[in-house]
Amino acid sequence: MKNKSCLLFSAFMLAMVVILFLSILLAVSLGAADITMADAFGVLVKPLPIVGRWVNASYDEVYYSIVWGIRLPRILLAAIVGMGLAAAGTAFQGMLRNPMADPYVLGVSSGASFGATISIVLGIGSGFMGLAGSTTAAFIGAVLTMAAVYTLGRAGRKSSMVTLLLAGIAVSSFLSAMVSFMMILNHDKLESIVLWTMGSFAMASWTSLYISFPIIMFGSIVLWFMSKEMNALLMGDETALHLGVDVNKVRRLLLAVGSLITASAVSVSGIIGFVGLIIPHVVRLFTGPDHRRLLPAAAVSGAIFMIISDTLARTAMAPIEIPVGIITSLVGGPFFLYLLVRNRNAAYRG
Repeated sequence: MKNKSCLLFSAFMLAMVVILFLSILLAVSLGAADITMADAFGVLVKPLPIVGRWVNASYDEVYYSIVWGIRLPRILLAAIVGMGLAAAGTAFQGMLRNPMADPYVLGVSSGASFGATISIVLGIGSGFMGLAGSTTAAFIGAVLTMAAVYTLGRAGRKSSMVTLLLAGIAVSSFLSAMVSFMMILNHDKLESIVLWTMGSFAMASWTSLYISFPIIMFGSIVLWFMSKEMNALLMGDETALHLGVDVNKVRRLLLAVGSLITASAVSVSGIIGFVGLIIPHVVRLFTGPDHRRLLPAAAVSGAIFMIISDTLARTAMAPIEIPVGIITSLVGGPFFLYLLVRNRNAAYRG
Protein backbone atom coordinates (compact mmCIF):
# COMPACT_ATOMS: atom_id res chain seq x y z
CA MET A 1 0.00 0.00 0.00
CA LYS A 2 2.84 2.36 0.88
CA ASN A 3 4.65 1.60 -2.40
CA LYS A 4 1.44 2.27 -4.33
CA SER A 5 1.04 5.62 -2.55
CA CYS A 6 4.63 6.54 -3.39
CA LEU A 7 4.10 5.63 -7.04
CA LEU A 8 0.93 7.73 -7.21
CA PHE A 9 2.72 10.70 -5.67
CA SER A 10 5.67 10.28 -8.04
CA ALA A 11 3.28 10.18 -11.01
CA PHE A 12 1.51 13.29 -9.70
CA MET A 13 4.77 15.20 -9.31
CA LEU A 14 5.95 14.11 -12.77
CA ALA A 15 2.69 15.37 -14.24
CA MET A 16 3.04 18.69 -12.42
CA VAL A 17 6.63 19.15 -13.66
CA VAL A 18 5.49 18.49 -17.24
CA ILE A 19 2.65 21.01 -16.81
CA LEU A 20 5.17 23.51 -15.41
CA PHE A 21 7.42 23.10 -18.44
CA LEU A 22 4.47 23.45 -20.84
CA SER A 23 3.28 26.53 -18.95
CA ILE A 24 6.71 28.14 -19.35
CA LEU A 25 6.75 27.27 -23.04
CA LEU A 26 3.24 28.65 -23.59
CA ALA A 27 3.99 31.83 -21.65
CA VAL A 28 7.17 32.41 -23.67
CA SER A 29 5.24 32.15 -26.93
CA LEU A 30 2.44 34.56 -25.93
CA GLY A 31 2.82 38.31 -26.19
CA ALA A 32 2.84 41.26 -28.57
CA ALA A 33 5.39 39.54 -30.81
CA ASP A 34 3.98 36.44 -32.52
CA ILE A 35 6.16 33.43 -31.66
CA THR A 36 4.94 29.87 -32.12
CA MET A 37 5.51 27.32 -29.36
CA ALA A 38 7.83 25.37 -31.67
CA ASP A 39 9.95 28.46 -32.31
CA ALA A 40 9.86 29.36 -28.61
CA PHE A 41 11.15 25.88 -27.78
CA GLY A 42 13.91 26.16 -30.37
CA VAL A 43 15.02 29.59 -29.15
CA LEU A 44 15.10 28.32 -25.56
CA VAL A 45 17.03 25.15 -26.31
CA LYS A 46 19.47 26.21 -29.05
CA PRO A 47 21.84 28.27 -26.78
CA LEU A 48 22.07 25.42 -24.27
CA PRO A 49 25.17 23.18 -24.30
CA ILE A 50 24.88 19.60 -25.61
CA VAL A 51 21.10 19.63 -26.28
CA GLY A 52 21.33 22.80 -28.38
CA ARG A 53 23.19 20.98 -31.16
CA TRP A 54 20.02 18.98 -31.93
CA VAL A 55 18.21 22.16 -33.03
CA ASN A 56 19.09 22.75 -36.68
CA ALA A 57 16.86 25.76 -37.31
CA SER A 58 18.23 29.30 -37.20
CA TYR A 59 16.35 32.18 -35.60
CA ASP A 60 16.45 35.94 -35.88
CA GLU A 61 18.31 37.80 -33.15
CA VAL A 62 15.08 39.60 -32.31
CA TYR A 63 13.63 36.28 -31.16
CA TYR A 64 16.53 35.76 -28.76
CA SER A 65 16.16 39.31 -27.42
CA ILE A 66 12.44 38.86 -26.79
CA VAL A 67 12.64 35.36 -25.30
CA TRP A 68 15.88 35.52 -23.31
CA GLY A 69 15.99 39.23 -22.57
CA ILE A 70 12.34 40.03 -21.78
CA ARG A 71 9.98 37.08 -21.41
CA LEU A 72 12.06 34.30 -19.85
CA PRO A 73 13.36 36.24 -16.79
CA ARG A 74 9.83 37.46 -16.12
CA ILE A 75 8.35 33.97 -16.39
CA LEU A 76 11.03 32.39 -14.22
CA LEU A 77 10.66 35.15 -11.63
CA ALA A 78 6.89 34.57 -11.57
CA ALA A 79 7.54 30.85 -11.09
CA ILE A 80 9.96 31.31 -8.19
CA VAL A 81 7.68 33.86 -6.48
CA GLY A 82 4.67 31.56 -6.85
CA MET A 83 6.70 28.66 -5.50
CA GLY A 84 7.86 30.69 -2.50
CA LEU A 85 4.44 32.08 -1.59
CA ALA A 86 2.84 28.63 -1.86
CA ALA A 87 5.56 27.06 0.31
CA ALA A 88 5.31 29.84 2.92
CA GLY A 89 1.52 29.54 2.97
CA THR A 90 1.75 25.78 3.47
CA ALA A 91 4.18 26.29 6.36
CA PHE A 92 2.00 28.95 8.03
CA GLN A 93 -1.09 26.76 7.78
CA GLY A 94 0.76 23.82 9.29
CA MET A 95 2.47 25.91 11.97
CA LEU A 96 -0.74 27.58 13.14
CA ARG A 97 -3.10 24.68 12.36
CA ASN A 98 -5.18 27.31 10.61
CA PRO A 99 -6.60 26.54 7.14
CA MET A 100 -7.04 30.26 6.40
CA ALA A 101 -3.49 31.35 7.20
CA ASP A 102 -1.24 32.66 4.45
CA PRO A 103 1.36 35.43 4.07
CA TYR A 104 -1.26 37.82 2.68
CA VAL A 105 -4.07 37.25 5.20
CA LEU A 106 -1.65 37.26 8.15
CA GLY A 107 -0.20 40.61 7.07
CA VAL A 108 3.29 39.40 6.24
CA SER A 109 3.00 40.58 2.63
CA SER A 110 1.88 44.02 3.79
CA GLY A 111 4.74 44.17 6.28
CA ALA A 112 7.26 43.25 3.62
CA SER A 113 5.74 45.79 1.22
CA PHE A 114 5.86 48.45 3.95
CA GLY A 115 9.55 47.78 4.50
CA ALA A 116 10.25 47.88 0.78
CA THR A 117 8.29 51.12 0.44
CA ILE A 118 10.39 52.74 3.16
CA SER A 119 13.53 51.72 1.25
CA ILE A 120 12.13 53.37 -1.90
CA VAL A 121 11.27 56.57 -0.04
CA LEU A 122 14.79 56.67 1.44
CA GLY A 123 16.28 56.21 -2.00
CA ILE A 124 17.79 52.73 -1.59
CA GLY A 125 15.27 50.84 -3.69
CA SER A 126 16.87 50.99 -7.14
CA GLY A 127 19.74 49.26 -8.84
CA PHE A 128 21.52 46.06 -7.87
CA MET A 129 22.50 47.09 -4.36
CA GLY A 130 19.21 48.93 -4.03
CA LEU A 131 17.32 45.73 -4.73
CA ALA A 132 19.41 43.94 -2.10
CA GLY A 133 18.66 46.75 0.36
CA SER A 134 14.99 46.56 -0.53
CA THR A 135 14.99 42.83 0.13
CA THR A 136 16.56 43.40 3.54
CA ALA A 137 14.00 46.08 4.40
CA ALA A 138 11.17 43.85 3.22
CA PHE A 139 12.48 40.96 5.32
CA ILE A 140 12.63 43.14 8.46
CA GLY A 141 9.11 44.41 7.81
CA ALA A 142 7.78 40.89 7.27
CA VAL A 143 9.39 39.44 10.41
CA LEU A 144 8.24 42.31 12.63
CA THR A 145 4.72 42.13 11.22
CA MET A 146 4.41 38.37 11.67
CA ALA A 147 5.82 38.60 15.19
CA ALA A 148 3.27 41.31 16.05
CA VAL A 149 0.37 39.33 14.58
CA TYR A 150 1.46 36.14 16.31
CA THR A 151 1.82 37.96 19.65
CA LEU A 152 -1.59 39.63 19.31
CA GLY A 153 -3.18 36.32 18.41
CA ARG A 154 -1.88 34.46 21.43
CA ALA A 155 -4.22 33.53 24.27
CA GLY A 156 -1.95 32.45 27.08
CA ARG A 157 0.37 29.88 25.53
CA LYS A 158 -1.97 29.06 22.67
CA SER A 159 -2.89 30.89 19.51
CA SER A 160 -6.54 31.78 18.90
CA MET A 161 -7.51 31.20 15.26
CA VAL A 162 -10.09 33.97 15.12
CA THR A 163 -7.94 36.47 17.03
CA LEU A 164 -4.95 35.66 14.84
CA LEU A 165 -6.90 36.28 11.63
CA LEU A 166 -8.40 39.51 12.99
CA ALA A 167 -4.97 40.68 14.12
CA GLY A 168 -3.54 39.93 10.69
CA ILE A 169 -6.32 41.83 8.94
CA ALA A 170 -5.98 44.80 11.32
CA VAL A 171 -2.18 45.02 11.04
CA SER A 172 -2.35 44.57 7.27
CA SER A 173 -4.91 47.37 6.97
CA PHE A 174 -2.80 49.68 9.13
CA LEU A 175 0.35 49.05 7.11
CA SER A 176 -1.55 49.49 3.84
CA ALA A 177 -2.77 52.85 5.13
CA MET A 178 0.81 53.82 5.99
CA VAL A 179 1.94 52.88 2.49
CA SER A 180 -0.86 55.00 1.01
CA PHE A 181 0.19 57.90 3.25
CA MET A 182 3.78 57.64 2.00
CA MET A 183 2.46 57.62 -1.56
CA ILE A 184 0.74 60.96 -0.90
CA LEU A 185 3.92 62.47 0.54
CA ASN A 186 6.19 61.18 -2.24
CA HIS A 187 4.55 61.88 -5.60
CA ASP A 188 7.87 61.55 -7.42
CA LYS A 189 8.13 57.93 -6.32
CA LEU A 190 4.44 57.11 -6.73
CA GLU A 191 4.93 54.72 -9.65
CA SER A 192 7.54 52.65 -7.83
CA ILE A 193 5.39 52.40 -4.69
CA VAL A 194 2.29 51.40 -6.69
CA LEU A 195 4.34 48.46 -7.99
CA TRP A 196 4.47 47.05 -4.46
CA THR A 197 0.83 47.71 -3.60
CA MET A 198 -0.69 46.01 -6.66
CA GLY A 199 1.88 43.37 -7.55
CA SER A 200 3.59 43.18 -10.93
CA PHE A 201 6.41 41.46 -12.80
CA ALA A 202 6.69 44.27 -15.36
CA MET A 203 10.12 45.25 -14.02
CA ALA A 204 11.43 41.68 -13.89
CA SER A 205 15.07 41.13 -14.83
CA TRP A 206 17.79 38.52 -14.50
CA THR A 207 19.22 40.55 -11.62
CA SER A 208 16.02 40.33 -9.55
CA LEU A 209 15.86 36.61 -10.33
CA TYR A 210 19.48 36.05 -9.22
CA ILE A 211 18.75 37.74 -5.88
CA SER A 212 15.37 36.15 -5.08
CA PHE A 213 16.00 32.62 -6.42
CA PRO A 214 18.64 31.45 -3.88
CA ILE A 215 16.73 32.91 -0.91
CA ILE A 216 13.39 31.35 -1.87
CA MET A 217 14.93 28.02 -2.88
CA PHE A 218 17.00 27.74 0.29
CA GLY A 219 14.03 28.71 2.46
CA SER A 220 11.74 26.21 0.72
CA ILE A 221 14.27 23.42 1.20
CA VAL A 222 14.58 24.30 4.91
CA LEU A 223 10.79 24.10 5.22
CA TRP A 224 10.79 20.70 3.53
CA PHE A 225 13.39 19.41 5.98
CA MET A 226 11.05 20.51 8.78
CA SER A 227 8.13 18.51 7.36
CA LYS A 228 8.11 15.99 10.21
CA GLU A 229 7.95 18.77 12.80
CA MET A 230 5.03 20.39 10.95
CA ASN A 231 3.27 17.03 10.80
CA ALA A 232 3.68 16.76 14.56
CA LEU A 233 2.27 20.27 15.07
CA LEU A 234 -0.87 19.23 13.20
CA MET A 235 -1.64 16.78 16.02
CA GLY A 236 -1.54 19.51 18.67
CA ASP A 237 1.12 21.08 20.85
CA GLU A 238 0.92 18.45 23.60
CA THR A 239 1.28 15.56 21.19
CA ALA A 240 4.15 17.32 19.44
CA LEU A 241 5.90 17.82 22.79
CA HIS A 242 5.51 14.12 23.58
CA LEU A 243 7.07 13.34 20.20
CA GLY A 244 10.13 15.38 21.17
CA VAL A 245 9.36 18.53 19.18
CA ASP A 246 10.36 21.85 20.73
CA VAL A 247 7.13 23.59 19.72
CA ASN A 248 8.18 27.17 20.45
CA LYS A 249 11.56 26.79 18.75
CA VAL A 250 10.04 25.15 15.67
CA ARG A 251 7.36 27.82 15.38
CA ARG A 252 9.91 30.61 15.65
CA LEU A 253 12.07 29.01 12.96
CA LEU A 254 9.09 28.45 10.66
CA LEU A 255 8.06 32.04 11.26
CA ALA A 256 11.51 33.34 10.35
CA VAL A 257 11.96 31.16 7.26
CA GLY A 258 8.42 31.78 5.99
CA SER A 259 8.86 35.51 6.49
CA LEU A 260 12.21 35.45 4.67
CA ILE A 261 10.64 33.67 1.69
CA THR A 262 7.72 36.09 1.65
CA ALA A 263 9.99 39.10 1.99
CA SER A 264 12.16 37.98 -0.90
CA ALA A 265 9.08 37.35 -3.06
CA VAL A 266 7.42 40.67 -2.23
CA SER A 267 10.67 42.57 -2.72
CA VAL A 268 10.69 41.69 -6.43
CA SER A 269 6.97 41.45 -7.19
CA GLY A 270 5.01 43.55 -4.68
CA ILE A 271 1.91 42.32 -2.86
CA ILE A 272 0.41 39.26 -4.57
CA GLY A 273 -2.35 37.90 -2.39
CA PHE A 274 -3.95 34.53 -1.75
CA VAL A 275 -1.40 32.29 -3.54
CA GLY A 276 -0.34 30.80 -0.20
CA LEU A 277 -4.00 30.28 0.69
CA ILE A 278 -5.36 28.66 -2.47
CA ILE A 279 -2.54 26.37 -3.56
CA PRO A 280 -2.04 24.32 -0.33
CA HIS A 281 -5.79 23.60 -0.12
CA VAL A 282 -6.06 22.44 -3.73
CA VAL A 283 -2.88 20.35 -3.60
CA ARG A 284 -3.87 18.81 -0.25
CA LEU A 285 -6.78 17.11 -2.05
CA PHE A 286 -4.24 15.10 -4.07
CA THR A 287 -1.37 14.60 -1.63
CA GLY A 288 -3.03 14.57 1.79
CA PRO A 289 -1.78 16.52 4.83
CA ASP A 290 1.72 15.01 4.98
CA HIS A 291 4.06 17.97 4.52
CA ARG A 292 6.79 15.75 3.06
CA ARG A 293 4.59 15.50 -0.03
CA LEU A 294 2.44 18.59 0.36
CA LEU A 295 5.31 21.09 0.36
CA PRO A 296 7.04 20.08 -2.91
CA ALA A 297 3.70 19.60 -4.65
CA ALA A 298 2.47 23.01 -3.46
CA ALA A 299 5.73 24.66 -4.56
CA VAL A 300 5.46 23.34 -8.14
CA SER A 301 1.73 24.10 -8.27
CA GLY A 302 2.35 27.63 -7.00
CA ALA A 303 4.87 28.18 -9.78
CA ILE A 304 2.35 27.00 -12.40
CA PHE A 305 -0.44 29.15 -10.93
CA MET A 306 1.71 32.28 -10.90
CA ILE A 307 2.95 31.77 -14.48
CA ILE A 308 -0.64 31.40 -15.69
CA SER A 309 -1.79 34.41 -13.66
CA ASP A 310 1.03 36.63 -14.97
CA THR A 311 0.44 35.49 -18.54
CA LEU A 312 -3.23 36.46 -18.20
CA ALA A 313 -2.20 39.76 -16.63
CA ARG A 314 -0.08 40.80 -19.59
CA THR A 315 -2.15 39.35 -22.45
CA ALA A 316 -5.85 39.42 -21.45
CA MET A 317 -6.26 43.17 -22.13
CA ALA A 318 -3.15 43.83 -24.22
CA PRO A 319 -1.63 46.35 -24.71
CA ILE A 320 -2.89 47.27 -21.22
CA GLU A 321 -1.27 45.16 -18.50
CA ILE A 322 -3.33 44.14 -15.46
CA PRO A 323 -1.42 43.95 -12.15
CA VAL A 324 -1.02 40.27 -11.35
CA GLY A 325 -2.19 40.89 -7.78
CA ILE A 326 -5.64 41.68 -9.18
CA ILE A 327 -5.79 38.33 -10.98
CA THR A 328 -4.85 36.32 -7.89
CA SER A 329 -7.23 38.32 -5.67
CA LEU A 330 -10.13 37.71 -8.06
CA VAL A 331 -9.55 34.00 -7.57
CA GLY A 332 -8.49 34.09 -3.92
CA GLY A 333 -11.18 36.40 -2.54
CA PRO A 334 -14.12 34.07 -3.26
CA PHE A 335 -12.03 31.08 -2.20
CA PHE A 336 -11.33 32.72 1.17
CA LEU A 337 -15.05 33.39 1.68
CA TYR A 338 -15.76 29.76 0.84
CA LEU A 339 -13.32 28.63 3.53
CA LEU A 340 -14.93 30.97 6.06
CA VAL A 341 -18.41 29.58 5.32
CA ARG A 342 -17.18 25.98 5.37
CA ASN A 343 -15.39 26.39 8.69
CA ARG A 344 -18.38 28.20 10.18
CA ASN A 345 -20.71 25.38 9.17
CA ALA A 346 -18.26 22.81 10.52
CA ALA A 347 -18.18 24.69 13.85
CA TYR A 348 -21.98 24.70 14.03
CA ARG A 349 -22.14 20.97 13.32
CA GLY A 350 -19.44 20.39 15.97
